[in-house]
Amino acid sequence: MPRPTTQGGFANSSGSVLEGTIRSVMASMGFEAVKYSDYVKHPERYGTELLLQNVPYRTIYGHEGKTEFLLVSSEYNLRVRIECKWQQSSGSVDEKYPYVYLNAVEAMPEDHILIVLGGQGAKKGAIDWLKQTAAKGRYGAVAHGKKIEAMSLDEFIAWANRTFRG
Repeated sequence: MPRPTTQGGFANSSGSVLEGTIRSVMASMGFEAVKYSDYVKHPERYGTELLLQNVPYRTIYGHEGKTEFLLVSSEYNLRVRIECKWQQSSGSVDEKYPYVYLNAVEAMPEDHILIVLGGQGAKKGAIDWLKQTAAKGRYGAVAHGKKIEAMSLDEFIAWANRTFRG
């Protein structure tokens, strides 16, 4: 596969590494990665411990959006939506954090949402704002009964270890 040559190409490639790492972590915990579009056509073909990919929802703007993953577990009685954001160098991804957060609060149907952040390029204060906002349940998260967590990839791995390995 050729190396990316544009800023957008590098960002997509780096974001794919973040998503691939999440897939690997969840596979090591016994979860099967399945495209959401395949799952909804034939759910009987799959088990009960799934990492669904490219999961749609209706955004706060009223159009179709997708998040990278929906973790579904019968064994642990979980439905956790996982949104990934990679920011390796300066750019606009961190400016989208409020939009991502408000979608988690108002538009994503699950009660538990993880926002997994990667890279070191976010503007000073952006990640802290998102983590603190999520931790305090601001902007209606508590009223909507949502648990929203913003975390680094390392923190995600620790979360998965605590949640699925006890």
